[in-house]
Formats: sequence, C-alpha cells, structure tokens
Amino acid sequence: MRYSVRSLARPLLENADKKLIKSKGEVNRLKILVCVKQVPDTTEIKIDPVTNTLIRNGVPSIVNPFDKNALEAALQLKDKYGAEVTVLSMGPGQAAEALRECYAMGADNMVLVSDRAFGGADTLATSYTLSAAIRALGEFDLILCGKQAIDGDTAQVGPEIAEHLGIPQVTYAADIELNDTTLTVTKEQEDCYEKIEVKLPALLTAVKSLNEPRYPNIRRKMQANRMEVRTLTAADLPELDPARLGLKGSPTKVKKTFVPPVHSTGVRVEGKDAGEQAGNLLKLLSEAKITF
Repeated sequence: MRYSVRSLARPLLENADKKLIKSKGEVNRLKILVCVKQVPDTTEIKIDPVTNTLIRNGVPSIVNPFDKNALEAALQLKDKYGAEVTVLSMGPGQAAEALRECYAMGADNMVLVSDRAFGGADTLATSYTLSAAIRALGEFDLILCGKQAIDGDTAQVGPEIAEHLGIPQVTYAADIELNDTTLTVTKEQEDCYEKIEVKLPALLTAVKSLNEPRYPNIRRKMQANRMEVRTLTAADLPELDPARLGLKGSPTKVKKTFVPPVHSTGVRVEGKDAGEQAGNLLKLLSEAKITF
C-alpha cells in the first residue's frame, strides 16, 4: 500500500461558524461526541408509498455498524486518556434503544433529537439539525461518526456536520493517534492509505477496519434500561429554520424506491459425467417448456 502525508488544520468553509470546542489544554479531559443512527435489521424493508422513505415503526433495528466503530474509537480514547463520551442520535422515540446500547458499551451521556418536524429529512436536513443539537449541547474536542449508514450508504452526514460547524474533517479513518491537541489519522483510500494531521476540534468518520467494537456490559445495560434518555425537540433548538427541517427542508427528492424482486433458487444438475449432465439439463429445459 502507498502512503501520503498531509496536514489539515483549518475549516473548509471560509465563512464557517466560530470554533465551538476548546483545546485539550483548556479542559481536564477530552469531550467526545459520537453520532449514531438506528437502522433496520431486516431484509424485509418497508417503504412508505407516499413519502418514499423507510417505515421504521415496528421494524427490528440495530445500531448502524460503522457507528459502533466510531463509538469504539471514542471508548478507546476514553480508556487511554480519560474522556467524557456523549452519544447523539436523531430519529423517532424507538431510537432511544440504540442509545441505551451505546451506554451499555461505555458511553457516558445519551441524547436523542426527535420531533415530527424532523421526519423524512435527507442528509442535508439531517446534518443541519444535528449540528444545531451539537451547538446546544456545548463544546466538544472530537466528533466521531460512522463512515456511512447501511440503510442509505450516502456517507454524507458526517462531512456535512463538519461543514455546518466549521471544523476540519477526515473521512474513512482506519487508525487514530492522539498527541496533545493533534490527531494523526490514517485515511483509507481505494488503493492506498493517507496519513493526515489535524488539529482539534475535528470530525472523523470511521471505517470497519478501525477496530472491533466491544460487547455491551450487562450491568450497564441494566442501568441504561432504567435511565431516561435526554430528548431535544424543535422547541429546544430555537435557532433552527423551519424551512430547512424534515421532508420539506430536504432538496433531495426520491421519485421511486422499491425492494428488488426475490429470485428462485438454482437447480443442481446431477450426472456421472458431462454427457449425462447435459442430457439431464435438456430434459429439465424441455419439462419447463424452454426452447432455444
């Protein structure tokens, strides 16, 4: 594999918002926020025929696997340096279960962004809403996201959050090293790896090879089941522009969504040799009334 090295120390937008996060030298320990998403855990995906969005109510769900890699990275930093880890998710009330699983893995705080006004949001509206929630929660040294969600595969929300907040971003992080207020990130490319130095505060998106997520702790899982998940609604985020929320605020319009048809299984043609197999195949085709 080839490696290249570069430095990324400034926000990508010239008119980006002011930095929200203090350097490590100004706080006692790292403050890390991890964005997670609850995604369907089933092959029987249900689509709303009117909005062309996923129907999530009543569908078995899991924490997005790449978000677990992001959380594990945060927990490893916590284990090594000491940190306060907050998990943030946007979705319906049932998404609180995903946050509780993250708490059982070792997160310290759980926050759910949930309101009917946020429903049907595309990646731009989602990142806009999440960035407002992050501002409301305070200052963070590091924001971690999975590289993409397995239900949409856009890989857009993490980078868009960084743009809204005006902080540098490194996507597809396969390794993370912390040195005071600087991160050295190994970025996974198609045919090589790239080492990037980035100053905190920053946002990273995690790939599968970054780590192996730990299992939830039974004791913490029991604690999480008894805990209330803090919920932020549109009323708690007064800076939000209603025109940029939910389905109405989403410039992406899905014209058609469908589940691919399920094909029948194949048939194994038996025979002692190639000649007998060919004869048996012709017999099967004849019985199926398939002619050439």
